[in-house]
Amino acid sequence: MKKKVLAGIMTTAMIMAMMTGCGSSDTAKDTQASTGSETSADSSAADTAEDNYTIGISQFAEHGSLDNCREGFLEGLKSAGIEEGVNLTVEYQNSQADTGTASTIADNFVSKNVDLICAIATPSAMSAYNSCLDSEIPVVYTAVSDPVGAGLADEEGNSVGNITGTSDKLPVEEQLKMIRDLMPDAKKIGILYTTSEANSVSTIKEYKELAENYDFEIVDSGINTVADVEMAAKDLASKVDCISNLTDNTVVSALQTVIAAADEKNIPVFGSEIEQVKIGCLASMGIDYIALGKQTGEMAAKILKGESKAEEMPYEVCSGASLYVNTAVADKLNFELDQATVDGAAEVFDEITVE
Repeated sequence: MKKKVLAGIMTTAMIMAMMTGCGSSDTAKDTQASTGSETSADSSAADTAEDNYTIGISQFAEHGSLDNCREGFLEGLKSAGIEEGVNLTVEYQNSQADTGTASTIADNFVSKNVDLICAIATPSAMSAYNSCLDSEIPVVYTAVSDPVGAGLADEEGNSVGNITGTSDKLPVEEQLKMIRDLMPDAKKIGILYTTSEANSVSTIKEYKELAENYDFEIVDSGINTVADVEMAAKDLASKVDCISNLTDNTVVSALQTVIAAADEKNIPVFGSEIEQVKIGCLASMGIDYIALGKQTGEMAAKILKGESKAEEMPYEVCSGASLYVNTAVADKLNFELDQATVDGAAEVFDEITVE
């Protein structure tokens, strides 16, 4: 808000002088004498600027986990006293899984000089960071699995610029252990991912590093666009015992296509978070994206209030993973879920909910 406060106390002549580079102390004094420096109106404008905020939310794709991030983000701001419709104006844009559109959205927010950009998912975060390099607008991201790999943080987790946020790093080892417990005879896990998504590339690497500890082989298949999903999913499903889905935005956007391919081979798809289990994945050791978004909103509130600077805040990771299962999916696949697994789940769904 520093820029707005300064604008509130500067007179018109002073601003014009600064823009033209020819302002002098005499000009400023004359202008103050004619307009009345430090008037009550100026003070009121400054107070208003301090108490009201405009932010841009750039969401990369339209699916449940990212929607939950956005909902949680606004909840986090509200809990800190920054509420939409009260002292907060929100401009929301969705790039529909198109990186070019994500860049355009970020550039637009910069041109409007918003107080902060919230970027949801890795491609949107990278676009916002690049767009804001020559501005003072802070960026707060969420649902970025690997901020270091995406170039948004250094190896120690510190910011590389006026940017910070939260990571939805997948609990890969917990996921592998869950799959082994549910499928004791399985050998091959298939993973579909977008080659241009840095978070997916790094997660695939971790899967492969840990898989041998659970006697699994990872069979991965890379795609470029949503149009590639159907063929790649059918091919992958014919080669593996199950599919483990990431938070890959392009693949998640076409998750029903992946599930349909797996259904043809009567193999389960394991999700990476709760929303994927609701819509047709058998189970997941996943994180709560509303909680992740709320954590992000609380970070953003500190920046907006001037309590912290994005460049001084290391990114944060949502800790812990919970088990979610869908008994309706199990019934569809004739997959036996033992009662102990069902009883130990954080949440159990008995229907498949596809909007």
